[in-house]
Amino acid sequence: MTIKATNTLSMLQKDLLLDAASTIAPHWPLDKLIAVNPLWSLVNKPFDETSDELSALAGIKTYLPISSYRAWFDEGRISQDCLVRAARQYEINLAPKDLLEHLSNPNKQPSPWRNIADLTDQQRSAHKMSWHDEITHQVSQFCAAHYQQQSPTLRQQNIDSELDLYSHWLEVTNEDKGLSIIMAESKLIDFFHHLPSDKEALFALAIEELALDDQALHFYAQALLLDINGWSSYLAYLNWSKGDNNENLAKENHVESLLAIKMAWELVVWRYLKHTSIPLHAAIETKWSAQKNAIPQLIEAHQDALLTPKVWALALEYSEQKNLHKTLTTEQPVPALSTRPELQAIFCIDVRSEVFRRALEKQSDTIQTLGFAGFFGLPIEYKAQDSHYERPQLPGLLQASITATECKSDKNHVHHQQKEARWHRWGHAAPASFSMVESMGWWYAFKMFKQTLFSKRQEHPANRLAPNTHWQLTQQGVALTDQDKANLAKGILDTIKLTTYAPLVMLVGHGSHTSNNLHAAGLECGACGGQSGEVNVRVLASLLNDDKVRALLNDMGMKIPSDTQFVPALHNTTTDQLTCFDTTEGSKDLNSKITRWFENAQFLAQQERAAKLDASLLNVSDKQRSKAFTKRANDWSQVNPEWGLANNHSFIIAPRQQTRHLDLQGRSFLHDYDQHHDPDFSILERILTAPMLVTHWINMQYNLSVTDNFKFGCGNKVLHNAVGGNIGVFEGNGGDLRIGLSMQSLSDGEKWMHTPVRLAVYIAAPKAEIEKIAAKHDIVRQLIDNGWLYLFQWEGDKVERFYQQQWQAQG
Repeated sequence: MTIKATNTLSMLQKDLLLDAASTIAPHWPLDKLIAVNPLWSLVNKPFDETSDELSALAGIKTYLPISSYRAWFDEGRISQDCLVRAARQYEINLAPKDLLEHLSNPNKQPSPWRNIADLTDQQRSAHKMSWHDEITHQVSQFCAAHYQQQSPTLRQQNIDSELDLYSHWLEVTNEDKGLSIIMAESKLIDFFHHLPSDKEALFALAIEELALDDQALHFYAQALLLDINGWSSYLAYLNWSKGDNNENLAKENHVESLLAIKMAWELVVWRYLKHTSIPLHAAIETKWSAQKNAIPQLIEAHQDALLTPKVWALALEYSEQKNLHKTLTTEQPVPALSTRPELQAIFCIDVRSEVFRRALEKQSDTIQTLGFAGFFGLPIEYKAQDSHYERPQLPGLLQASITATECKSDKNHVHHQQKEARWHRWGHAAPASFSMVESMGWWYAFKMFKQTLFSKRQEHPANRLAPNTHWQLTQQGVALTDQDKANLAKGILDTIKLTTYAPLVMLVGHGSHTSNNLHAAGLECGACGGQSGEVNVRVLASLLNDDKVRALLNDMGMKIPSDTQFVPALHNTTTDQLTCFDTTEGSKDLNSKITRWFENAQFLAQQERAAKLDASLLNVSDKQRSKAFTKRANDWSQVNPEWGLANNHSFIIAPRQQTRHLDLQGRSFLHDYDQHHDPDFSILERILTAPMLVTHWINMQYNLSVTDNFKFGCGNKVLHNAVGGNIGVFEGNGGDLRIGLSMQSLSDGEKWMHTPVRLAVYIAAPKAEIEKIAAKHDIVRQLIDNGWLYLFQWEGDKVERFYQQQWQAQG
């Protein structure tokens, strides 16, 4: 029987525990996978300071080894003058020759904080199971069962049981007779029977017995959560999303419950040692006390050791920025079109769009492309007709306020797709193929063999639920009126700010095309909540082509020519194919010239991507290369069908005419913005408080997945197994939940395909307005002043950095 404890927490202790729980950033599940800065909850502190503390807390790496930077220096990617400049930033003033020698001999990295289980493992016999590893495995397997999504019935039972995560864990663990056997520690299970059933009482008991003062409590609590960072991050997502709006889940702070479990294990180990080995317990207690009393010194030691990698990382960023500054300021921009364009194509700001946009613009001077957030400003969720399936189609930072559903559906078609979805869920998870062969016999083995030799696209059934293109929009169950639709459309057009309309305006969303890929959503449109942007462009095109909406827009001052047609399209980022969709029964077909433009742009984009993806595709015909790209996307054994957003490094907020002549190498997010069409700078404010945050999230996810793939990446995708349906992945059959990007999304096996540099944001707008926006929004100011990104004002041949409320000219 578990016991009720009389210990109580002070308000300060409660706040310290809550604060520690709040330091963990959310990580979205597989079906809604979007990029996120794993350190998002810490941006209120300087990046350097955060790096020092995380290194001390959990050995987390925010920089690469010195050898990587030195190799880039030898290749010329890091320039000598940028290295000197970076060193001076950290008050190292040496001659270039002496500096290089000094920076090539880094300080030895000190050991990080050790939890009680870790301290015990240092003294434990090598032939016995590691306390740390077994605790991680036991807690992780329990969380997978508690939150699993494969069985809705069981999941609902867990929710309705009124047991929070900690209480449920204690109940299950008290029945587990195997822990004593696995750990080779007799009567270990008895110590769980004496834990409080209430997590607040558990915290109070642990604080008292482990002699935790306020400084040590916060540090220790954060270290425990980082020790199982994968599950901590997923539970932070549940807190963020309120359990997908489930009221029962919303009542619990899931991260705090996980912290209680980790602290309970620590208390059990502590008590068990005290009971079974007094000398060992005394040795651990001595180390524990010394460690608690030396937290400031521990952080300082890590700060000293990280000085050299900080200089190298900063020198790399300065070198990258220097090259981009030169690119932006030395070439003369292309004059704006003086006549009405033949074609306008509005793309997502995604870096992968830059390559295709540049290729399309080469086809004709009468083509105009623009960059806009990929969800096209639609605050929608998609709910399939005659189905319970629904999903958000907007950034994770926002909440959907409108539901988009097909006006009609074919019930037989929906039933078929739901049946397909059940097979898809079972058969296309990474570990399922063999179990399906065992269950279905040779029939499924033949299907596997056929897919291997004659691969074809494996589209998720949910993406086939909407064969109809007529849409019903509702808000809280009430259908939007024509005026509501016109207001929605006007708000979007006011932000895009088209000054003229071509006869054909393409609304181009994007999606990926991969097979047997548990992280497929991570290659879709992050602005659409880790989904394809197809629904968004179809809905917006239907609004803008609606005669009633057009008439109301005209009355509101939005003069759209009667011959302008909005056509939804989808850019497949894996194959660079562009698919156009009709939106009305009377829509005209694309003429042959425009079709030829798209095909030529596809060939050019594929040729550029082939150099990084598969060099053997460079010396073949355009048609052969295109077929090879499609085959690669269909191949269910392909571990890196595309490089996604790897190597992103900048976000440019300016008119496209200022970058149209530039080859930005698919590394820049491009958001069209013209200050002359934004008199109150409200559009710029929206860009800096939404798209800029999203691009920062993407950039930091890639950076930290490279610098510390163990904590913030998910390892080798060949070894991945799905956890609880859509929760996440294990690498192998256990350990912590893995988050972030796999090695196959970051490296070609020989070199990094992503260069970890903080995002550089370039804005073509007045300094005074940038200052006002930064002063108004704490999060924007924190990102800038705490060094989480670089912000520059770009005007003609001048670039100036805004940092700590000051402007600094850039050479």
